[in-house]
Amino acid sequence: MKAKITAIFLCAALLLSASLSLTGCGIVTSVEATDLMKDVTPRNFGEPGPVGDADGSAAAEFAVRLFRACSDGKNILVSPLSVLSALSMTTNGAKGETLAQMEKVLGMKKDELNSFIRSYMNALEPTEKCKLSLANAIWFTDDAGFSVDRDFLRTNADYYGADAYRSPFDRGTVNQINDWVKKNTDGMIPEIIETLRPDDVMVLVNALAFDAEWDEIYRTDQVNEGEFTLDDGTKKTATFMYSEEGAYLKDKNATGFIKYYKGGRFAFAAMLPNEGVTLDEYIATLDGASLRKTLEDAKSTEVYAAIPKFESEYGKELKDVLIAMGMEKAFTADADFSGLGTCEAGPVMIGSVLHKTFISVNEKGTRAGASTAVVNKCGSALCDTETVYLDRPFIYMLIDTETNLPFFIGALTDVG
Repeated sequence: MKAKITAIFLCAALLLSASLSLTGCGIVTSVEATDLMKDVTPRNFGEPGPVGDADGSAAAEFAVRLFRACSDGKNILVSPLSVLSALSMTTNGAKGETLAQMEKVLGMKKDELNSFIRSYMNALEPTEKCKLSLANAIWFTDDAGFSVDRDFLRTNADYYGADAYRSPFDRGTVNQINDWVKKNTDGMIPEIIETLRPDDVMVLVNALAFDAEWDEIYRTDQVNEGEFTLDDGTKKTATFMYSEEGAYLKDKNATGFIKYYKGGRFAFAAMLPNEGVTLDEYIATLDGASLRKTLEDAKSTEVYAAIPKFESEYGKELKDVLIAMGMEKAFTADADFSGLGTCEAGPVMIGSVLHKTFISVNEKGTRAGASTAVVNKCGSALCDTETVYLDRPFIYMLIDTETNLPFFIGALTDVG
């Protein structure tokens, strides 16, 4: 069954389109994209260290703030890691108050963001049964009126492994970007952008893909029909997967559990609001620190758990969300992205931030993908027993158990 989801945390590709002014830099005829990184060698900074606790806390706080800002009472799903990656690349071209606002919203300084993403990407070790992958790329217009800063390219190659291409911003470039996103999300996000406008000059894209098998796959006898109750009391038939888990979660307003994927590095975590607490009320109480503490304080208790099978997809323009979070200047003609490049037609600013996600949770495991596009334009031992059946609206996360960071976070309000 499919449930439309409004979230940003599973797999994200960030498109940064740079819009120069209403006159624009123009669109030229289609030619093959030029690889701008073929003569740019990433610098060797040595082996990156592990993700620091302060950076992990900041990333968790951004994840929860983004999730809360996108919540609208419907199914939602966001990939904060994807959005963070794409916007972090963009900070390398920002200066002054524009950079200051972006750093405040993202929760870290530019250099800290670069180091955090580099460390996180370096620590990923995909296996046949469990894979989380991130990829980054940048497209620039080949219009003669726009010139890109080489240091900007080198920095994003150094820390994000970002490929960069100069290309006419026509239909062929749209297809190239979408094909890249489709490939790097294992087909889960087939398209991130529909068109490029005459004033678009740059697209920064992050793609994230997650594909993992449960540590213990559900048996046929563990899958049965049940009822899912909506917030308004409406009951809907759903297929539930029942199991016994060993990690129990609890805070003041909800209970939950953790279910692990193969290898134990990643896990599915869910929190079910207590009776009398609506999902919106619960989401309003969340913050990054408390969420990480809840995950860290998981109790080794046998939990009778039930998860509805579901498949959801979500898409959202994040411009208004980011402005509301405090990133205002980046979307105005007063933005300072002079470290990114220059355009004869006018100042470079962010025109839109597009985000799409997908998740499928079934008996075997979970597949999730996300794409975010920033478009720049010119202008343990078991003891007590608990029961947590996710048979009414709940929030869920895909978490990294080594850092307790949610790289996907969503809310399921309806299974229809």
